[in-house]
Amino acid sequence: MSGHSKWATTKRQKAVVDAKRGALFTKIGNQIAIAARSGTDPNMNPSLAMVLEKARLANMPKANIERAIARVADKSSAALIEETYEAYGPGGIGIIIEVATDNKNRTMPEVRNVLTKNGGRLADPGSVMFQFERKGVIVISEKGEDALMAALEAGAEDATEEEDGIEIITAASDLAKVRQALLDAGLTITSAELQYVASSSVPVEAENTAKVEQLLEALDDLDDVTAVHTNAA
Repeated sequence: MSGHSKWATTKRQKAVVDAKRGALFTKIGNQIAIAARSGTDPNMNPSLAMVLEKARLANMPKANIERAIARVADKSSAALIEETYEAYGPGGIGIIIEVATDNKNRTMPEVRNVLTKNGGRLADPGSVMFQFERKGVIVISEKGEDALMAALEAGAEDATEEEDGIEIITAASDLAKVRQALLDAGLTITSAELQYVASSSVPVEAENTAKVEQLLEALDDLDDVTAVHTNAA
């Protein structure tokens, strides 16, 4: 979800609970399988290293991780396709939905159905995406002025203290470099990934708050959905 918003913090808190559910392992497994296409050695593949870190934080079993990586070489395994859908939600908020699926004919109707049931709708390609930028988003557990300065010295474009630590925004191409610099500085990374970050936000009216929360959670609960981003504020 977009940076500097309560929705991003809510999602991170929800992920702690979701870590006990098999559905989260399915999502991370798909992300591992996709990242491993660029190489199965995390020391040579920063994208894979970051997803493996996510798996570790979620206490994903080693056997699940190994199976996900092995899918790259398994010719009998259905190929995963990455898709990005654009949508509008209650009150006109913009939503970007990333999926990894082995069957688009299953996934798109599922996404459309969740949107329709929760006051949203699919949008034409490009009609929502222009409101977002692809950025690196890193969260560290430390807080305070020293941690903020260390984040900026590591190459962050922006850093903001949140409830669960400091959220750091980087250029998409700098994500791996800044992540490593933060680790070298002794900071504790709780998440590091590419996200679609909204360039401006859309305030959610009080009467729509519950509807927006319900829609975003329902989308995130779909097995094929790997990430949901919004400009809701």
